[in-house]
Amino acid sequence: MNRDEATDANLTGLQLAVMQVLWERGEATITEVQDALEPARPLAQSTIATVLSRLEKRGVVAHRSEGRQFVYRPLLSAARARGSALAGVAEGLFAGDVATLVSELLSSRDVDRGDLAKVRALIEAKERELAGRKS
Repeated sequence: MNRDEATDANLTGLQLAVMQVLWERGEATITEVQDALEPARPLAQSTIATVLSRLEKRGVVAHRSEGRQFVYRPLLSAARARGSALAGVAEGLFAGDVATLVSELLSSRDVDRGDLAKVRALIEAKERELAGRKS
């Protein structure tokens, strides 16, 4: 799998939890990831090591040696992971129909005026971007 395919690949819930630790800390050892996930996810170090090893094979994380420990760092940004996951949802559940996806988001949860203002500003910014492309 090449790097672009790896960064576009969806992550499981456990992989996302591990990545969240790395995104928050910048880098971490297996023990530090284990400690950060406790008590919500009590996992063996071998499980975390396996997850990190698989993520590394996919090009999502990298490691350096520090004594006898590996220190892992993310190669995939949180923004790229969110974008990839959302693109998968948009294509898989909504057949790429952005309007239906947004409609579902707005109708399926409480949205306050501040959120609506942010969404409106994002739409206006996208409209300006698209208008600039046509020139």
